[in-house]
Amino acid sequence: MSDSHSLLDTIADSLAPVHRDGHKFIAIALVVTLLLFLIWSPLGWIAALITAWIIYFFRDPDRVTPLRDGLVIAPADGKVSLIESVRPPAELELGDEERVRVSIFLSVFDVHIQRAPVAGRIIRSLYIPGAFLNAALDKASEENERRAIVIETATGTKVGVVQIAGLVARRIVTLAAEGDSVGVGERFGLIRFGSRVDTYLPPGAFAAVAVGQRAIGGETVLADLRSTEPEREARRH
Repeated sequence: MSDSHSLLDTIADSLAPVHRDGHKFIAIALVVTLLLFLIWSPLGWIAALITAWIIYFFRDPDRVTPLRDGLVIAPADGKVSLIESVRPPAELELGDEERVRVSIFLSVFDVHIQRAPVAGRIIRSLYIPGAFLNAALDKASEENERRAIVIETATGTKVGVVQIAGLVARRIVTLAAEGDSVGVGERFGLIRFGSRVDTYLPPGAFAAVAVGQRAIGGETVLADLRSTEPEREARRH
């Protein structure tokens, strides 16, 4: 009995709940799957696989977020695709001083929930319509549809986060509005079906991750504002 219970616990722990934004897509997929099974079973099995992927896409796992002051946490799951010092986009209203931008690319297989990189108040949230270029491209930061968010901490530090729609993504969902207070690691949005998230660190801060590294939203430390460590170097093995 105990072995069976342990196995069930292990299976349950590996399953993540589905975010409510995905419920309508799953319902539609299930109806289509049933209809296709009635028409021709091979089509039904194909639809069943697509339905399973939709359930997987909208998974919303719990995360264990570091709480020490000064840490900037990854807002999204995915691959760190770019780290560079740039002037922040005008829509963030963060001035002209260069900041390190950490870009995380989300494939269609990554968790697509975005989480607050720091605790504070959302002092700016602006939607910008645009194109749907490949989110991995550098120019996607300026040309793609996106939502620009600035979170100000209790000490006045401002961190910018930009949700960028990609080649497949067609919808940026906002779960927290301008003026809301958010805790570090708290869910603030999601992007449907492939995208990118840029984080603009405070001036003088260095990234604690490297290009090519996998980030886990709500858990991976992007930067330590209390540290004097320079930008990290890394090697792929």
